[in-house]
Amino acid sequence: MKAGKDKVIAIHYTLTVDGEKVESSHDHDEQLWILLGHGQLIPGLETALEGHEAGDTLSVDVAAADGYGERQEGQVQRMSKKYFPNANRLKPGMVTVLKLKDGGQRAVTVHKVGMSAIDVDLNHPMAGKTLHFDVALGEVRDATEEEIQHGHAHAPGADAH
Repeated sequence: MKAGKDKVIAIHYTLTVDGEKVESSHDHDEQLWILLGHGQLIPGLETALEGHEAGDTLSVDVAAADGYGERQEGQVQRMSKKYFPNANRLKPGMVTVLKLKDGGQRAVTVHKVGMSAIDVDLNHPMAGKTLHFDVALGEVRDATEEEIQHGHAHAPGADAH
């Protein structure tokens, strides 16, 4: 079966940027389960995975435009410390997660820490970077109706919700 929209895939991956390993599913020895076509992956990686089958391995370079976008100048914003868990531990250059009003989250980079406010760069930390993925597909299957309704894959043994 080939990977494509409404297919669930299980992958192991390693992400490197500028030759440095950023993260890897091998570090946790757990595959990542993805429902393709529902926005769970950056567009460049999802496109590269389409048409592949279980057992395939591939190396993919994803340009910034197909990853986290180009860096945009003027994206530094001052915010009250109350919006940051562990605000007193944050230092310039650190990446933290900002909780959004709609319930989502956004990765931001700390630019400056003041007495009551923190300046953050709202660009994603990987914006403007070419991403290199080494991927191994472990499984490709049809998504269940429940997975399609939920908009994400359910790993084997995981509790449905």
